[in-house]
Parts: sequence; structure tokens; C-alpha cells
Amino acid sequence: MTWFMLGAGLILLITGAELLVKGASRLAISFGIPALVVGLTVVAFGTSAPEMAVSVKAAFSGQAELAIANVVGSNIFNILFILGLAAVIMPLIVSQQLIRQDVPIMIAISVMALWMIQDGMIGKLEATILFAGVVLYTVFLFYQGKKTGIDNSEVDEKPAPTWLNVMLIIIGLALLVLGARWLVQSAVTIASSFGVSEAVIGLTIIAAGTSLPEVMTSIVATIKGERDIAIGNVVGSNIFNILAVLGLSGLFSPTPLLASEQLMQIDVPVMLGVAILCLPLFFLGGILNRFEGLLFLMLYVAYVWFTIAMALSLPYLPQLQTWLLYGLAPVVVFYVFLCLINDLLRRRYR
Repeated sequence: MTWFMLGAGLILLITGAELLVKGASRLAISFGIPALVVGLTVVAFGTSAPEMAVSVKAAFSGQAELAIANVVGSNIFNILFILGLAAVIMPLIVSQQLIRQDVPIMIAISVMALWMIQDGMIGKLEATILFAGVVLYTVFLFYQGKKTGIDNSEVDEKPAPTWLNVMLIIIGLALLVLGARWLVQSAVTIASSFGVSEAVIGLTIIAAGTSLPEVMTSIVATIKGERDIAIGNVVGSNIFNILAVLGLSGLFSPTPLLASEQLMQIDVPVMLGVAILCLPLFFLGGILNRFEGLLFLMLYVAYVWFTIAMALSLPYLPQLQTWLLYGLAPVVVFYVFLCLINDLLRRRYR
């Protein structure tokens, strides 16, 4: 039965992602809104429903630290794993709006989140500010998208009734959430039966499980050529996670949301670092290529490896930390530097 739930959950995720992308794309066309804006709002917010459910429930139940940890872990997973995997499947063309506006917004609110948790908590006032931010951001995006409109030459989808598009989105979201729930529950049961510790399960399966809707939605969008939705979904989800999920969790929580020393000193800075990494790589040529996708995946594996090693106090943790700090990190910085030099030379000789 557990293996059946695992397969059924995966099927529900794929089907739900297909319906969601189709409904969102058609809805964008019918309202004259660019697909990128729908990816940043409707699709991104909808696929973040598992994170919202987990964080709000955790906050309401008094597990105040889990709410922040869930958001931070999901944001790191979204950028490094989802964008990395999508770019490996097909190089991602990055919209100028993302480079000039939405990625800088994602970086700015990541900085704000890091600043807010410096005292080890997020209180009611900070939660209110965060939630007000997502309302303003959403209104601004829809106003901007409606004002900009879309080029009719880009429209490939046939017109469909609005009610049908909305129905596809609702059904797709429902299947995504249900599929993610079944997949996570069955995966935890199977992992436990093989003797895998609860710490490892929590740091891997559960953390990635709430982001499974974003995984399937971005991959399906990439394969279908809706690459604006693929990238917009990730950036929008990260913005939504910090502003809406943390904001609403903080408002529901009977006590302030708590941040451990590890969150303050390691995980949130990593979340900010990978957000900053997006800007130069997106800016250079406006493409996230396959090599950079592999680089993102390698960084995620390194992060998970370090997190598990630290949680289990593995004996080689100091050596691993040294390798990451003085080996992997300089390689990434050097690659970005070379790309910047190459881009400057290309612009100069052009």
C-alpha cells in the first residue's frame, strides 16, 4: 500500500503540474497578462501551498522554529535543485523583468529576513510587515502586467473560457498538494523501514517534499517551452515563502517564530547567498545554461551533505566544512568572475 501511495503521489504531481501550467498559460492570454506575471503569482503562490500549510500548522501548534526552517530550506531547494534540474533539461532563457526587478526583490527580502532574525525571532510586528509586503507585491505585479500586456504573436494557446482555465488551476493545485502529501508520507514510511534515522528523513525527504509541486510545475513548464513560468515560479515562490508564509505563520503563532543559531549563522545566509548568485548568472547572456544547472545541483548536494553531517555530528565534519569554505565556494566565485570578464570583453568588441 505504501509503494502504491508513492507511485500514486508521483502521478498526481505530474498530472497536477500539467493542468496548472495549462490553466495558468491560458489565463494569462485571456486577461492580457504576460505568462511571467502568472508564473510569479498564481502558479508560484499555488505551488507554495504545502509550505504554507506546514509552516502555519507548525506555528499554530507551538513549533515556532519549524516555520522559519521550512521556508529557508524550501527557498534553497527551489533555486539550487529546481532551477538546476530545469536548466539541465533545457537551458533557461531569463526574462529581463526577472533580472531587473524580481530577482533584486527576492534578494532584498532575503536580506530583510536575515536582518529580522538577528534577535533570534520574528514577532507580530515583523510578521505584519512581511504579509503586507506580499499584498503590495501581488497588486503591483498584476497592475504592471495588465499595463504591459502581451504580444499577440507570442500566443500559441487556443482561447478557452475563463471558468475552464480557473477550474484547471484549482484542480491542478488540489492534485499537487494531495500528491505531495502522499509522496512524503509514503517516502518517510519506506525510509523508516530501511532503518534511516529520523534526522536524515527530516532534513531530506520532508524538506524537499513540500517543494515537490514547484519541482513538477517548473519541469513540466520547461518541457512545454513555458520557460518564463518555470523561472518565474521559483522566484515567485521564494518571494511568497518569505513574505506570505513567514508573515502568516508569525500572525497565527501564539509565540514569536524562533530561529536557532544554525538558522541565523548558516541556513539563512546560504539562502541569501544562492539568491545573490542568481543575479550575475541570469544577467550574463540572459540564459542559465546546462553547466550552471549542474553547478546549482552540485551546490545543493553539498549543502544537504553538510547539513546532515552537522545534524549527525559525523567525524569528518571539520574536513567537509574546510573543503566547502576553501574549495567549492572559491570555485563558484571564480566561475562567476570569469563569466563577468567574458561578458565585458564580448560587449567591448561588439
